[in-house]
Amino acid sequence: MSEPLLDIRDLRIQFATENGVMEAVKGISFSMARGETLAIVGESGSGKSVTGLALTRLLPEPPAQYPSGRILFGGRDVLKMPPKELRALRGNKISYIFQEPSTSLNPVFTIRNQIAEVIRLHRPEVRDLDAEVIKYLDLVGIVDPAKRLHDYPHQLSGGMQQRVMIAMALSCEPDLLVADEPTTALDVTIQAQIISQLKDIKERLGMAIILITHNFGIISGIADRVAVMFRGRVVEYGETGQVLRNPQHPYTRALIDCIPRLGARRERLTTIDHAALAQFDAGNA
Repeated sequence: MSEPLLDIRDLRIQFATENGVMEAVKGISFSMARGETLAIVGESGSGKSVTGLALTRLLPEPPAQYPSGRILFGGRDVLKMPPKELRALRGNKISYIFQEPSTSLNPVFTIRNQIAEVIRLHRPEVRDLDAEVIKYLDLVGIVDPAKRLHDYPHQLSGGMQQRVMIAMALSCEPDLLVADEPTTALDVTIQAQIISQLKDIKERLGMAIILITHNFGIISGIADRVAVMFRGRVVEYGETGQVLRNPQHPYTRALIDCIPRLGARRERLTTIDHAALAQFDAGNA
């Protein structure tokens, strides 16, 4: 059996605050193979984005602390990497797409300059930067990319800005792409297009993807496996179809029940009873 691309074991993440230590991630474990897509699903505050940032130690240290655990990427423990090795990992082997592209793109630089800077930093052997930028803009579905090179972010729609962010992340040719809520603030039609684009790119390039989301409704067509996070813990982990068809944890069932369905007539959407879930976890500890 081949070595996993990413192997996380008993990872704990804490933050030092004025009121003491706050534990955001509480001993989670999961692994993923090369070319696999893993969805990390949970509501805001469950620890999923913190987990994604920890993969390359993007969390400021301090206040972030890692009291235990391992983050093995390609067999190397990220938590033990020196700064030079971390810089080579970030954006090169592991790239990110963050939510809210309008705040991630620099408003005073052109699209060409922002993508070319990434290529220049991580792939200095590339000589024709314009051709390379155009290649990745075309890959993510930007129409007539050569004419978009000198556009500024404000000249693009939200969906096009997100495609530019994806192109920027892909231009490093990473082994792992971490997409943190990549469809937030986009309408449902554009959401579907972005997810479809990610699936197509994954199949063409053979890279692995971690899709961080609160929405079970978008993962069925792209994710191979899913990890459900609740209060800093992975409460359910398995093959996506199996989890969707037969969820075992009441939190997973509650999240699935929250998905609005066309044609369903309800006076109120299902809400999550956190007290009942805490009682369930205490009884199964």
